[in-house]
Amino acid sequence: MLPEHGRLFKYDCLAINVIVNNKDGGINSCDISYTDDLEQFCSDYLTLTQATRTSCQSSFVDDAMVIGTSAMVTTELDSIVNQYTDQFCNPMVMWGRYRKGWLKTTLPISFQFHHVQMDGGHAARFLEELQKTINTI
Repeated sequence: MLPEHGRLFKYDCLAINVIVNNKDGGINSCDISYTDDLEQFCSDYLTLTQATRTSCQSSFVDDAMVIGTSAMVTTELDSIVNQYTDQFCNPMVMWGRYRKGWLKTTLPISFQFHHVQMDGGHAARFLEELQKTINTI
C-alpha cells in the first residue's frame, strides 16, 4: 500500500528508481521493475543502468508505482534530506556539536536542499569541497 493523492493504493507493479551518472558527465533517471527474484533484479539493474549510462537517455516504467532512491557513495555523511516544498528553497548546511574521539574529532553535518536545484551527485561534490576547505583549517 502506497500513498497517492491523499489515499492508499495497492499497486500491481513496483519499480525502483535510481539516478545514473551517464558517460557525458550528466545524470539520467532509470526505473527498474521490482521482482522478488534477487538474481533477476540484479541482472535487470546491471543491464538497465549500463544502457542508461551509455545512451544518456532516461528510462521509465509507466505502469508501476516508482520508489525513488539515492546513494551518496562518494562522500561520508550522517544525514541528507531532499525538500519537496516551495518554502525554504535555498540549500542549508547545519551542524551541532563536534565529536571528540580517541584519535580524531568529527563534525557531523546535515545538508538540506531542494531537489529542483541539484541532484545527489552535485550535493556530494559540494560536501567534498567543504571537507577540503575544513581540512586546510
